[in-house]
Amino acid sequence: MKLRLLAAALAATVVLPFSAASAADLEVTHWWTSGGEAAAVAELAKAFDATGNKWVDGAIAGSGGTARPIMISRITGGDPMGATQFNHGRQAEELVEAGLMRDLTDVATRENWKDIVKPSSLLDSCTIEGKIYCAPVNIHSWQWLWLSNAAFKQAGVDVPKNWDEFVAAAPALEKAGIIPLAVGGQPWQSAGAFDVLMVAIAGKDVFNKVFGEKDAEVAAGPDIAKVFKAADDARKMSKGSNVQDWNQATNLVITGKAGGQIMGDWAQGEFQVAGQKAGTDYTCLPGLGVNEIISTGGDAFYFPLLKDEEKSKAQEVLASTLLDPKTQVAFNLKKGSLPVRGDVDLATANDCMKKGLEILAKGNVIQGTDQLLSADSQKQKEDLFSEFFASTMTPEDAQKRFTDIIASAD
Repeated sequence: MKLRLLAAALAATVVLPFSAASAADLEVTHWWTSGGEAAAVAELAKAFDATGNKWVDGAIAGSGGTARPIMISRITGGDPMGATQFNHGRQAEELVEAGLMRDLTDVATRENWKDIVKPSSLLDSCTIEGKIYCAPVNIHSWQWLWLSNAAFKQAGVDVPKNWDEFVAAAPALEKAGIIPLAVGGQPWQSAGAFDVLMVAIAGKDVFNKVFGEKDAEVAAGPDIAKVFKAADDARKMSKGSNVQDWNQATNLVITGKAGGQIMGDWAQGEFQVAGQKAGTDYTCLPGLGVNEIISTGGDAFYFPLLKDEEKSKAQEVLASTLLDPKTQVAFNLKKGSLPVRGDVDLATANDCMKKGLEILAKGNVIQGTDQLLSADSQKQKEDLFSEFFASTMTPEDAQKRFTDIIASAD
């Protein structure tokens, strides 16, 4: 049932007029549970607690695919949390349309978010019918290949500089008993890897035509056929991963059991917790070393409408705290992501983060698929690639199914 149909039944969940409010405990739900993620979210909690309020942590293990249905069920069921993580984009679209999420336009206007949030597409993804409904906290890009320097040394081959060299090195890695490509079993991982391959191999324009314009003819064409050939290579290279969570796959790279992983820049948090140094212990290739482009997806916090006046006031304080310059630096350095503010000092960023900042400064960016596709279309895509990576489905058959998804996407 569409969430907007529940709006009338839940109309009682409204915000009372503000008055002077004392500090409040605010439950915040999110899916940041890996080592690097936990270290990062602790910075948000520390900054919010410093305001006199209290961050009540509501971590949900199992990644966004597991957490989001739980979060949505609580909000639609009349048991809203104080704030909740979503990827900025269309994941909370129906919750907003149902009148269940708080309008942050006043906070955003007062604190000049339109001037400080860069690129502007981040705040655009929080905006529905001219009103701002979320506070973006980072820029997370999927467009990275992470490589274990030790694995390639053990295999007796040079660390690759691009995707083609990585594929060519796979036999040497396998001969040394090393899995070439680590891919976890969660559906979003294989779907995300395909999106990264699309940008690297078919280019930015094709990516935008397929996901932005929903061009089924391009999706069925020769450019995407090349991407499916690369996805078939990735599938063969990932046999033997035998892990589920993304951070378990990252750990295979950290420990040299796998040569590489296509994963977002949140993987940096895991390398950091493990004490590994960019450029020395591991190598990062933005755009797979082919097209140095980053996607501007990421995380944002949405605020359900609450009856409690003090908690409602605390929501404003949290929204403000999330975009505070000091919070942005402390959080993103631990998370491995880029800040949403263009005016903060990241002099202590590692080599990989600096590469991302340089690409961002050049404007070599695309929107993430969470911003371009509805949650339903994303789920269909994830289901397809989960099946593709786990089966013997031909690239041709997979492309036909992919084309059907794009043709019906909204």
